Amino acid sequence: MPELPEIVVFARDMQKELVGRIITKIEVFQPKCLNIPEEEFRAVLSGARILGVAPHGKWLKMQTTRGWLLLNLGMGGEILLTDRAHLPEKYRLILDLDNGAVLVINFWWFGYAHYADDPARHPMVGKLGPHALDLSQEEFRGLLKGRRGTIKAFLLDQDRIAGIGNVYVQTPLWRAKIHPLRPIPTLSEAEITALWQALCDVLQGSIDAGGAPFELNLYGQKGGWDDPYLFHWEEAAPCPACGTPLAKIRTGSTGSYICPGCQTLESR
Repeated sequence: MPELPEIVVFARDMQKELVGRIITKIEVFQPKCLNIPEEEFRAVLSGARILGVAPHGKWLKMQTTRGWLLLNLGMGGEILLTDRAHLPEKYRLILDLDNGAVLVINFWWFGYAHYADDPARHPMVGKLGPHALDLSQEEFRGLLKGRRGTIKAFLLDQDRIAGIGNVYVQTPLWRAKIHPLRPIPTLSEAEITALWQALCDVLQGSIDAGGAPFELNLYGQKGGWDDPYLFHWEEAAPCPACGTPLAKIRTGSTGSYICPGCQTLESR
């Protein structure tokens, strides 16, 4: 599932390649991904000029002269810039552009290609929390103030902070030596600072490397981010910091790898 780093990489490349282009034709092969009737979707965006593309958490916001196209890859998928002679094997949506290129969108299980005249009024995008990398340390601290749930559940709540999923949440928690089930009120000021810094370092590090190695960018290339702590967790493998065997635990509806030595439920 693409998370904030991959979405930022998509937005950066789409901004470079698509701004100024006109959408000349739209084909929809999975109408259930739309939020309006297929005929209306095609009519409103065909002929629109692309003005800009920006990330917000796990969403891409494409502004056009006729409103906004909002994209979310759900549990996984691809967005590829290619041409009609080189279409991928699977796709759910094709946007033809006036320079002969096509933007091809595929969802593995589910995803969203929604139209909005204003993203702030969209029922999903409009309620997103701030883009994770836009938060200052003090803003991050302010979001945690008064919260009583567990820290991992908070970080995954897109209405609180947008962009962090189960892939990118684990290493920052490990780096900050915080157990994912720690209640937020038990976190010290130093731990909150360490967690904010770890989140910034991990997310920005992946962006700088082009995203995760199991995701494809706009050109069909794999990302180069290879943080050994992020992608090579194995149960019972030694913790890179202290050597304690790693454990896999359930954290609500998700699983987490932790180091029982570095990440304890007790306050330090």
